[in-house]
Amino acid sequence: MATQILFGFHAATIRLKMAPRSVLEVHVDASRRDHRMRQFVERATAAGARIVESDDARLQKMSGTSRHQGVVARVEPLAVSHSLDDTLDAVEGAPLVLVLDGVTDPHNLGACLRVADGAGAHAVVAPKDHAVGINATVAKVASGAAETMPYFMVTNLARTLNELKERDIRVVGTAEDAPRSIYELDLSGPLALVFGAEGSGLRQLTAKTCDELVHLPMRGAVESLNVSVASGVCLYEAARQRSGGAR
Repeated sequence: MATQILFGFHAATIRLKMAPRSVLEVHVDASRRDHRMRQFVERATAAGARIVESDDARLQKMSGTSRHQGVVARVEPLAVSHSLDDTLDAVEGAPLVLVLDGVTDPHNLGACLRVADGAGAHAVVAPKDHAVGINATVAKVASGAAETMPYFMVTNLARTLNELKERDIRVVGTAEDAPRSIYELDLSGPLALVFGAEGSGLRQLTAKTCDELVHLPMRGAVESLNVSVASGVCLYEAARQRSGGAR
């Protein structure tokens, strides 16, 4: 079985906490002796991980970046034990799903996973042919959310959206020219929020499949928000309404 690479304190710590037996070894920067590194090594050792002291060149080669924070873990992939249907079947209360149509930047995906986890979403969905998968950069940016947030890449996004609608999940897409604002909607029920790629937005078929399109009010000179910021605004508005906040 092919192994995966996680880098950075957050990503490695979450894996050690969630699935310590999947961590084959943890490479740490031999030159770092600060409190954060000592604390991390203690935690990793207590979890039974094999610690390997490495230099910066090796860490960069393993992670593919200089932003590894001195921590690179080689891990076994976690088994995907649930389908989207299984995940939604297990939800108690109203499902909340984030759908990403055409997000190919790993930094954006990582940030979206992080905000989805924080807002209490139950899953993130993306098409297989217009999206980035989970890789080391995604896991680093997600700060552990790549380990906790179910991420499903589907063959046909429009069909999946229709299947969500058959479950009575309202599918709401975002578009700059949509007549209604996100703040005009009741988001407390079963909901899927759909966001397109920056610049191009939602693909035509995706937009047509949505029950409704809404916009985010822009008060300044900037015409649009980064997809992770936009998804955060909308997900947290849904979370606010679900917690009993006034509309």
